[in-house]
Amino acid sequence: MGRFTCFCMIVLLSLVVSSAYAQSASNVRATYHLYHPEQIGWDLLKASAYCATWDANKPLAWRRKYGWTAFCGPVGPRGRAACGRCLRVTNTGTGAQTTVRIVDQCSNGGLDLDEAVFKRLDTNGRGIAQGHLTVNYQFVDCRD
Repeated sequence: MGRFTCFCMIVLLSLVVSSAYAQSASNVRATYHLYHPEQIGWDLLKASAYCATWDANKPLAWRRKYGWTAFCGPVGPRGRAACGRCLRVTNTGTGAQTTVRIVDQCSNGGLDLDEAVFKRLDTNGRGIAQGHLTVNYQFVDCRD
C-alpha cells in the first residue's frame, strides 16, 4: 500500500470516528411539548410538526414506534436532515433513558419532548417542578 493510500485511509477513519463522536451532547436542556400523538392518531400534520412535510405519510407503525421530540440540540443535523432520526435520551439526574424520534424542530437550544416522554424520563418529579430536565442525548439507529 502506498503512502498516499495509507494517508487517505487514516483521514477517512478519523472523519468517521469524529463524526460518530459529534453525534451526542451532554447537559442539554429538555422541555416538554403537548403533541399528544395518541390522541391525534400519530398524525404529524395534525401536530403541525416540521417533519410532516417528509414523514406524514410514513406507516402508522413507524410514526408510533418511538416517542416524539423536537430537536434543536447543540450537536447533530438540523432541519430536514434531522427528521425521522432517533435519539437515546438520558435524564442526567436519575439515569432514566428512552429512545425518541425527531418529528419537529424547536428553538430552545435542546429538546422539546412530548409530554409523555418527558414524564417517562422525569422519574423523580424534579423536571416538572422546574419546567425542564437536564439530559444527555446520542443519535442512534431507529431500528424501524
